[in-house]
Amino acid sequence: MAEREAGMEEDAGNLPARHGNDGEEDRRRLFGMVDEDEQPGDEDELLGDEDDEEAEAPESVELDAPAERSGHIAVIDRNIMYVWGGYKNGQNHGFVDLYLPKNEVWTYNMESGVWMKHVTEGNLHSMSGSCGTCLDGVLYLFGGHHARGNTNRIYRLPLRAPSLVWEEMRDLKGLPPSSKDKLGCWVHKNRLIFFGGYGYTPQGSHLGAFETDETSSVLWEGPKRGWNNHIHVLDLETSAWSQPITQGNTPSPRAAHACATVGNRGYVFGGRFKNYRLNDLYYINLETWEWHEMGVPQNPVGRSWHSFTPVSPDHIFLFGGFTTQRETLSDAWLYCISRNEWRPFKHSYTKSPRLWHTACSGPDGEVFVFGGCANNLLSHERAAHSNELLIFNVQPKSLVGFCMEAILQHREKLSSHWDCLPKHLLHSLKQRMSRVNTLGS
Repeated sequence: MAEREAGMEEDAGNLPARHGNDGEEDRRRLFGMVDEDEQPGDEDELLGDEDDEEAEAPESVELDAPAERSGHIAVIDRNIMYVWGGYKNGQNHGFVDLYLPKNEVWTYNMESGVWMKHVTEGNLHSMSGSCGTCLDGVLYLFGGHHARGNTNRIYRLPLRAPSLVWEEMRDLKGLPPSSKDKLGCWVHKNRLIFFGGYGYTPQGSHLGAFETDETSSVLWEGPKRGWNNHIHVLDLETSAWSQPITQGNTPSPRAAHACATVGNRGYVFGGRFKNYRLNDLYYINLETWEWHEMGVPQNPVGRSWHSFTPVSPDHIFLFGGFTTQRETLSDAWLYCISRNEWRPFKHSYTKSPRLWHTACSGPDGEVFVFGGCANNLLSHERAAHSNELLIFNVQPKSLVGFCMEAILQHREKLSSHWDCLPKHLLHSLKQRMSRVNTLGS
């Protein structure tokens, strides 16, 4: 069980067993961390999967939607959003956190609006703060924090296979990233590019800066931890890790930042470093590895645990997060790349603040925000974890989307002509139709 440590400062890096550290340590402690040397690749031998008893949320009555959670991952493949991991409150009234089951993946169909639970196979930890991304129908999961500490393992989950089976990616060449959580990822040309995070002191010659959190060894036993600005590239064609030599003005170490890939640029906004939550904006050219700091007038307030989602070739959508003053945010912004400017985005969820949520870009100009915490995760109050799905219509609907809406509005008159539609449009229409019937029941 994870018990909150009263009076601890909030940012070293430990939730469900340190859930809230971007150095965001909200100082909830989950089962003590083992005293382990953080050598790349040594975690398997030190922990042993068969001996790792984690605090998972117990199986309960079948739900038609995923449980409330924070620190989870979510990715989009085609028109389906996949949700895994994170943690929630225990059922008693103490400050106890439980990881969500490791063998459970929830899907949300963006056409029908239906949630579905899937049971997965494969051996991995229940975790929070992992980094998840999807490429060519495969979900990749790196890092995170589990009941005994940080990890640098990486897994793949083929989403279009007949059954969902997690596969650990072993025998990779090169020096892997250090064990950490709350990092970011860009995807470019069949490469996964990881940036930053909060975790153990790196072993080996990692390029970039690591800043030790001096409070980390005082607040719990085990190796020191801290923030970094390392870049590690996993080439999926060669199965090799590498670190590029970068040029330009490099961002400071940070964690709980948010990354977005647009073309050949990897953007990063905000995050926490030491006692500050940042509002700086950078991008790195993912072909030349040159950093650029974007001097933008009137940046949004500094924050961590936010989302930063590409919604067009020229716009990135920012939502929520957590300020240096420990305020949970509900503001939304659009960053225009060509104009290098921020614009506030008006929406109807101003009374739904979120931090440590996920956000995915849908096929028709929407952003799907799921879960997260609605209050101050680091306070002594019970965390207000959410399982609400917030849908932001950020871009104009496509012509197909408008036509679908028109057909549904006049479905009684037009239903006799539906068979004239191409099969994929007819399938999409029936999915949307089932959603309309469900909402009307």
